[in-house]
Amino acid sequence: MSHEVVLIPGDGIGPEVSAAVCEILEKAGAPLRWIERQAGVAALAQGGDTLPVETLDAIRCTGVALKGPCTTPVGGGFTSVNVALRKTLDLYAAVRPVRNLAGVASRFQGIDLVVVRENTEGLYSGVENEITPGVVTSLKVATDAACRRIALYAFRYAKARDRRRVTVFHKANIMKLTDGLFLRVAGEVHEEFPEIELETMIIDAGCMRLVQDPSRFDVLLMENLYGDVVSDLCAGLVGGLGVVPGANLGDERAVFEAVHGSAPDIAGKGLANPLALLMSAVMMLNHLAETRGDEACRQAAARIRSGYDAALGEGRRTRDIGGDLDTAGFARAVIGHLS
Repeated sequence: MSHEVVLIPGDGIGPEVSAAVCEILEKAGAPLRWIERQAGVAALAQGGDTLPVETLDAIRCTGVALKGPCTTPVGGGFTSVNVALRKTLDLYAAVRPVRNLAGVASRFQGIDLVVVRENTEGLYSGVENEITPGVVTSLKVATDAACRRIALYAFRYAKARDRRRVTVFHKANIMKLTDGLFLRVAGEVHEEFPEIELETMIIDAGCMRLVQDPSRFDVLLMENLYGDVVSDLCAGLVGGLGVVPGANLGDERAVFEAVHGSAPDIAGKGLANPLALLMSAVMMLNHLAETRGDEACRQAAARIRSGYDAALGEGRRTRDIGGDLDTAGFARAVIGHLS
């Protein structure tokens, strides 16, 4: 059995890290068949839109994609490809596992948490208006349906992976209606999962607790903007965006992606770290194993995870995390530990 997966190499360093990850997946025996499509600047260069219809149709058909980083201009230009993907394909759950890796410097040890972020509404709904010159507003959207399905996802995730606690970050003391709804619905969903502890924390206090002792947290549940900020904060606790994976999941489709930027300043130099995209590919393989019952995917995922853990433990790292390997060198180091 092989699984068709859409590969979106991305922009900047995307094609380099994608090539390295595809090589490792092949050597690990992952039963995949790639369908390559473009998005972002790479799609524009081919005369298309930043998110071509053929890319979306391919993901709808296969149900799964692996995506490299895509450029998002700041303060102008085209809108975020990542946001468009999530909204168009209704990928409502952003999942960011964060854990310590051997050989990667960190101020903290014992970190093993997961950020679950609502992906489709909140302030990222993009409803902004200029009321009068010099006065603009941005509308925060919260619906019972979206709050309920992300809370249900978080508790199901916690139960399936033997996690003990879900902590909801909120600002319901100020945003009493929007965050109040999110908090209330999380409490209602929790009633279906009495074996999982529910904890609530005002987000500013929660961030303080995170940087004091991140090891106390398990699954973090929050709305869109908070999740965006906190997931990057948590990445910084274990070494940065180059050492954490990311997934955007819906009921029918899933896109796994490197969550770091496209780093155009080092594109083509062989310096990029492929680890984040590789870890995302491991998440993808486990997703295929769970949703399609393919044990070969689970075995390949375990081999790759053991491979990069062993390589990092030996000090085989790229320069961004204190090593001296280039992109291809790190890929060879991981492949050397596949078993």
